Amino acid sequence: MPVPDFQTIMLPLLKCFSDGQEHSVQDLMSTLAEQFALSEDELNTLLPSGKQTVFYNRVGWARTYLTKAGLLEMSRRSYYRITQRGKQVLESNPSRIDRRFLEQFSEYVEFRERSGERQRPKELGNHEEEKTPEEILEDAYEEIRETLVQELLGLVKQNPPSLFERLVVELLVKMGYGGSRRDAARAVGQVGDGGIDGIIDEDRLGLDTIYIQAKRWDDVVGRPEIQKFVGALVGKRAKKGIFITTSSFSKEAEAYVSSIDHKIVLIDGKRLAELMIDYDVGVTTVTTYQLKRVDSDYFGNG
Repeated sequence: MPVPDFQTIMLPLLKCFSDGQEHSVQDLMSTLAEQFALSEDELNTLLPSGKQTVFYNRVGWARTYLTKAGLLEMSRRSYYRITQRGKQVLESNPSRIDRRFLEQFSEYVEFRERSGERQRPKELGNHEEEKTPEEILEDAYEEIRETLVQELLGLVKQNPPSLFERLVVELLVKMGYGGSRRDAARAVGQVGDGGIDGIIDEDRLGLDTIYIQAKRWDDVVGRPEIQKFVGALVGKRAKKGIFITTSSFSKEAEAYVSSIDHKIVLIDGKRLAELMIDYDVGVTTVTTYQLKRVDSDYFGNG
């Protein structure tokens, strides 16, 4: 089954503490995973940031909400146990514990009001209500990033080939290729056929070279174009190449690249725009948010 939302996890998690003993969330992960019959792939699914698994994030937020409602309490660093209120809740045999259920506890209401979250679920709808605050934040980030990707790609296609040449050089240098921008500009800078072609150093010392071909196209790049590119590599006795396009590659082209000895990296328009964002080419930072959590080691050494 898919990873359950954090509200669905609340009741099973509280039941894990019904023995009255203290437990860490980490200790209960395998028990909960077994209850929800989660596969290894589901357990290893990461948030978009790649910093944490979805399951661990949702279990953590379920614990947070139960604690804010006074059903769990911290017994020592990173360990929790059920409270008398939590025991009474389990004795009432609820079919589900969720945010609406927790509204009956004043401590939880105060927490929601302080965080400015209490009205958010109604505004976001039922689907968003199932997500943790981190998931909502990451979803918003991904939506903004995807919009930026499409905007960047549109601008790259609208501008003259000279700008495409310039941004490719800038991107490669920022990714660590070609040494300085001046060196890269000498190596890659022969305009023709709506794109650029050339050789660039793989490292600052020039120990190896990479052949570059960039096509500012709207049509899908097929296998024949990649075969021509490989032929050019053979003629230059090169083994590595990067083929960049503003469009996309056909499945046949991708399959061909995976079946040959030459190391060819295909960068389509979407990936190009993503790399531009990651390496700050053609974009500027508007706002930075730092997501922080409590340093339990700091408080454990008092």
